Amino acid sequence: MDNENQTLVMEFLFVGLTNHFPYQVVLFVIFLFVYLVTLLGNLGMIILIWVNPRLHTPMYFFLSHLSFVDICSSSVIGPKMLTDIFMEKKVISFFGCAAQLWIFGQLVVTECFLLASMAFDRYMAICKPLLYTLIMTQRVCVQLVVGPYALGFISTITHTTSTFRLPYCGPNIINHFFCDLLPVLSLACADTLVNKFLLFILAGALGVLSGVIILVSYIYIVITILRIRSAEGRRKAFSTCSSHLTAVSILYGTLFFIYVRPSSSFSLDINKVVSLFYTAVIPMLNPLIYSLRNKEVKNSFRRTFAWEKILIGK
Repeated sequence: MDNENQTLVMEFLFVGLTNHFPYQVVLFVIFLFVYLVTLLGNLGMIILIWVNPRLHTPMYFFLSHLSFVDICSSSVIGPKMLTDIFMEKKVISFFGCAAQLWIFGQLVVTECFLLASMAFDRYMAICKPLLYTLIMTQRVCVQLVVGPYALGFISTITHTTSTFRLPYCGPNIINHFFCDLLPVLSLACADTLVNKFLLFILAGALGVLSGVIILVSYIYIVITILRIRSAEGRRKAFSTCSSHLTAVSILYGTLFFIYVRPSSSFSLDINKVVSLFYTAVIPMLNPLIYSLRNKEVKNSFRRTFAWEKILIGK
């Protein structure tokens, strides 16, 4: 009876992506490239925002934190995934699995609410331009950044604690390439109905809340843009939020596909492919979206690069 509450499993094994060597080589090269581009792109975005006074605005303050979250989230999964590709035995310790699940879950929730904060910022800039500087003060911006981190912490510490307090007595093979919540729960030697219900309620509430903030903000933004008489004015107003809207569509579309689609269409292999997209590809895409679709970022990059060339020439 005393052993019922003890965890006998001290490590987990990942199934991984593939066991075929040619595919492993291709995947390693692709995801090493993706990871390096993610690090360089997001770090470059943070440095550009930091050194350029023109970008010291609420919008780019939020964007710098989004880039920081993308660096962290890709680093939680990427290095371990790359080292495991050629490993015959893809091992992670029990506490390492808990830490990976906790940190990655924290960052996903934080990113969702950072995007909501950015949507609110765009709403204020377009719909309330005369009040923008009065409302979007430094204190408010800090609160709109601290809030997402706090919500991510509360959410993931709840899920991680409830998940890893369950007994795990074997098997210990996770059909995934990282410690995701549902694949880990499927290995528990206990009824996980309460855990899944908690996941549905808490994750659903946070997802709906962040999604509603973004949706309502953009409803007002679209209404305001349509009231602008000149086509040029409408184009400029829309261009200020097109990058953010693209990032939101990609992230929420991917998460919706994984967690909301019917259970009859559930496939672990498809789930792993889609998980690759939001764990590796989306963090790489965000800085590209904001740099390629944002004239202010491109102009700031050109000015900074030109200034550095002048200094080097001197």
